[in-house]
Parts: sequence; structure tokens; C-alpha cells
Amino acid sequence: MDKELRIIISGGGTGGHIFPAVSIANAIKAKRPDAKILFVGANGRMEMQRVPAAGYEIVGLPVRGLVRPLYSLKNIGVMLDFFKSKNQIKKVIKDFAPQAAVGVGGYASAPTLNAAYALGVPCLIQEQNSYAGVTNKSLAKKAQKICVAYEGMERFFPKERIMLTGNPVRQGLLNPELKKDVCAASFGMNTDKPIILMVGGSLGARTLNQSVLKNLDKIAESPIQFIWQTGGYYSKSIQEELAKKGKPANLFVTDFIGKMDEAYAAADLVISRAGASSISELCLLGKPSILVPSPNVAEDHQTHNAMALVNRNAALLVKDVEAEEKLLPLAIETVADAKKLVTLGANALEMAFKNSADVIADEVLKLAEK
Repeated sequence: MDKELRIIISGGGTGGHIFPAVSIANAIKAKRPDAKILFVGANGRMEMQRVPAAGYEIVGLPVRGLVRPLYSLKNIGVMLDFFKSKNQIKKVIKDFAPQAAVGVGGYASAPTLNAAYALGVPCLIQEQNSYAGVTNKSLAKKAQKICVAYEGMERFFPKERIMLTGNPVRQGLLNPELKKDVCAASFGMNTDKPIILMVGGSLGARTLNQSVLKNLDKIAESPIQFIWQTGGYYSKSIQEELAKKGKPANLFVTDFIGKMDEAYAAADLVISRAGASSISELCLLGKPSILVPSPNVAEDHQTHNAMALVNRNAALLVKDVEAEEKLLPLAIETVADAKKLVTLGANALEMAFKNSADVIADEVLKLAEK
């Protein structure tokens, strides 16, 4: 391609959409440093901060999600904002003149890819979950290529357009120079005792946090070390409760882990929600895990994500409603079972896709060349 390459990437709302989008953009730039990449997000959502921080320009749309129940009068305003967004993005696409458009899910993907398709721009969508989201299902007929992370996605999308690519994850997680003992020491721990890492996302997960707070005695009595990311939203109340009850010496507490590669390297077992990005990272690193799917997501897709691993003996699952009672005892039992850890980790690694961003970037470039 001789002329300047221009790609538009839309979506966001959560880190699970933003990380893959930025990874795809980075892979395109690595292959074509001259490429001009424009992101499209939803006003007020986290992509409006995260994407510029990654070095890319972003346009915000007033698009937002439907209100439950669907017959709510508030959805009249939602639909008006959708059509406003569609008109706004049409002008952006005409001015930017992209050769391809990429949608990763989230509110902004629908108006962007609808407008791109109407203007003759070839489209690619990337579905992170094992149960396709409403936005991507609605866009499937308009996309020339549909990149998925799980087998069996033909129940949602036209089979002939599907490509199994896996999910792009944060660059830098696979760092061969990281040493387990050095990483453990950065959290004030050593490798003489097992280490469990508990993460609920950057904002935190109430159920995981309550599971820890209600089992502080079990933690203190166990020969295990714990790294606990509480999330910023819950940090203050948790610190206050720990001040009253006492923090076990074998528990490292932080609101946010900046260097997740070091935390993963230190951990023998990971407790996590079952978002698509988290699962892709666990598989890529071959980490044994206990997954606690969030019940507060569309179509209960985290349970579907988790079961894809559980059915292949690549992870364990604890239901959200049972977590406070069962999670910590199961984690303490599991991390002491070396054979179980090896089995879970090996099976997870078999499900990993190591070059997802590169593969998807190649498909975007093929579309652009057409």
C-alpha cells in the first residue's frame, strides 16, 4: 500500500475492551510505523483517559447503554444519543478517510461500525468473550472478518467470517527476565512459602474483598502468603476494617498493583474475576487459577468464560454467592497441592494464544489493502 494508512478503532467502557484495542493499535504501528490510528470512544468512559495515555488520539461520542427495563422512557434519550452519535461519527469518518475500521465491543462500536459500513469502509470486529456481546452480534453481518478467542462461536456469527485469534493482552507480561524470588521480594515475601495473588480489577470486586475480610483468621493461621489488590473504590473502608481487626503479617494489601507482570511472576495461584482479558493473561502465563465470575455482567458472560477453562481442567470455579464461605478454604487447599497446580497451569497454557495482536493486525492490514 503506497498511500498513507489510516485505521479507526472503536470501543471501550472497561479495561477488557481497552487493553485489546490498544494492543491491536500497537501491533499495527509496529508493522506500519506510518499508520494514522484514530480511536472512537464513549464520553465519560475510561477509554477517554486510557487511550490518550497510551499515545493515541480519541474522539468521544455521546452514546450510552440502554436502561433496564427496556420499556423505560429514559431509553428515548438513549436512542436520540445513538442517532446523534451516528451522525457525528459519519462526519469523522468522512474527514479521517480510514481504509479499515475495527470494533472491539462497547457502546461506541455500534455507531462507528454502522457508519463505517454505510460509507463502504471494510470492518473487523474482535469478540473477547465466549458468549458474544449484543453489540458485536448486531454488527456481525457488516464485518468482513470476526476475530474470536474461543471455539464454537459460529452459534453467534457467520462461520465463514470467523477467525480464531485469541485475545490480545497487555504487552510486557511475558518478561523472561523476571525472577520469581526477586518479584516475591518486591512484595515483602519469599519463595519458601506459597503465594496467592487476589485481584478483582482496578476498581476492585466487593465479593473477593469480603471473602478476605471474613477469613482473616484462616489467612493468619495458614502457611501461605497473600498479595491482595483491593481496588481503589474499596481501599479506604478496607484499611479502616483492617485497623480494627488487625492485618495478618502474611497479607500484603494494596489498592492497585502497577506491575502486574511481577505479581503474576511471584504467584503460585491466582484468584480472579473471569473477564476475557484476565483469562487470556492467565492462559498466556500458564497460571493456575480460581475464577469467581461476576454476576453483574451482560448475558452472564464471565461464567461462560470461566467454564471454557473449567471444562478443560484449566481452572477452578467458585460461584459469587458462595465465595465468602468457600473461596479462601479452597485456595489454601489448592495452593498446597503441587500436582494440582501443575495440571491447572499446563492445561491453561495449552489454551493460550501468544501472538493475538499481531495476527489481528495482519487481518486489519489485509482489509485496508482492499
